[in-house]
Amino acid sequence: MDVTRLKFVATEKKGEVTGLWVCPESVTHALVLAHAASTNIEHASMVAIAQALHDVGIATLRYNFPYMEKGGGGLDGRATCFETVRSAMSQAAELASDTPLLAGGRSFGGRMTSMAAAEEPISGLTGIVFYAFPLHPAKKPATDRGDHLTGVGVPMLFLSGTRDALAELELLEPTVDKLPRGTLHIIDTADHSFKVLKRSGLTDEEVQRDSAERVRAWAAGL
Repeated sequence: MDVTRLKFVATEKKGEVTGLWVCPESVTHALVLAHAASTNIEHASMVAIAQALHDVGIATLRYNFPYMEKGGGGLDGRATCFETVRSAMSQAAELASDTPLLAGGRSFGGRMTSMAAAEEPISGLTGIVFYAFPLHPAKKPATDRGDHLTGVGVPMLFLSGTRDALAELELLEPTVDKLPRGTLHIIDTADHSFKVLKRSGLTDEEVQRDSAERVRAWAAGL
């Protein structure tokens, strides 16, 4: 998997952030992929997602939010995150040429993407992919974090585990059911990090591969 490292301007105020572009030879779609709140584009979870998607013909542009580009610490404000999502999409459009563009990410990154799209449609976006949408804080079940999803005008795919402490299924399922263009794929015994129990009979790599296949099949039907 060949990786191209690049820089692009996230926002005029915050400056440049790092992106990692991976593109297979026979590419069908490109996914603009944002990281979770406490990780960055080099984290093992992001590498695993990019590798699995590469293997099924989906290119990825992983990118840092400005706060993580500077080493972490307090999260960026929503306006900064939303602008960074749009900047990453513009960068991907240049890299991917006429390839259909998806966006999303792990946990926080996916949520920032959908909130940006709900605030204002994102040019060129054909669908959003959530790797573990964080519907609520751990041990604080609620659904208000999903209220904005009804304002998203593109199809959405939710990949979520049965042991995800940030998205209890009895709350996530009805939330997705209310979305005319929402699709939920449940991963048996997976937690918020997509780690599964031994009884699942799957390895971490197989979970990522299955998730990538789900993304590919869903994207092909858009």
